[in-house]
Amino acid sequence: MAHTDRATRRALSREIAGTIGLLTDEHDFRAMRRYRSFAFDDHTAYLLQVEALLKTRASQGTHTAVALFDPEEYAEFCTVAGLDPDAPASRGRFTAELATNGPTVPYDGRPLTELLPVLVDEAVRQATWEYTATLLARLGTCATCGEDLGRAAFTRASHLLRRVLETAPPGNRHLVCSVSGAPETLVAVLHADDEIDGTPHIDEAEALEFTSVLALGLATHSPGGLVMRITTPSGPDRIHGWRLRGYGLEPLTAGEVFDAYCTDIESGDLVAPESNVDYCAPPDLGDDHRSPGHHH
Repeated sequence: MAHTDRATRRALSREIAGTIGLLTDEHDFRAMRRYRSFAFDDHTAYLLQVEALLKTRASQGTHTAVALFDPEEYAEFCTVAGLDPDAPASRGRFTAELATNGPTVPYDGRPLTELLPVLVDEAVRQATWEYTATLLARLGTCATCGEDLGRAAFTRASHLLRRVLETAPPGNRHLVCSVSGAPETLVAVLHADDEIDGTPHIDEAEALEFTSVLALGLATHSPGGLVMRITTPSGPDRIHGWRLRGYGLEPLTAGEVFDAYCTDIESGDLVAPESNVDYCAPPDLGDDHRSPGHHH
């Protein structure tokens, strides 16, 4: 009977998903060392132990997600919740909160050196989306018609992104949208790789962040642009570009795309163009600069 119970518990443990809050850099690691209950004193050794634990759980068939553990957010969480920050149970509570609301990536067997950049990118993506969503919400409503300006801009940006993808030549597409503003320039990246049937496969989280950044640029009439690089198994890469203008995208000429890619941003000096790359005017989006979206 006891053997059966142990076997049952082992089987159940494989069905319990878990999350590990990870201190990705030396600065955050040092911040956590002020707590006596934090047992590690070397960041490299800590990462090795975490990786060994992840591998063990994976070998047992247990799913584990990895989340960014931010010491400042942790301290604030403990203050609000009335928890002792120098307690393993409090760190567990915070990690459970991260699993629900924070950016996470599943452990898939990759070394941590490869997984950490993915986790950091995911955190940046979520932070960018939350920031742009807040700014769009603050725009309020149109004084003339009462329409929600942020929602209208998001609808407009979604339409433009869809037209960019629909009119693009076949291939794997890498899009970058940048919007200048205070306190810093916002940048979003979107990958749209062709499926077997030719339709683009898009990550929903990437698309949400990308559309939000584009929407903010449109709504605030901020300087910005959109660049798309198309890669195919045969033939050169193709690069297209647009600038944000008014409530739409204004196509760049082939020469303007070339200048943008072959000019050093800081010095203004010319740099050598990439080999096997064509700098091209973009396809016609067939856009009337008015529909859909807000028109006042």
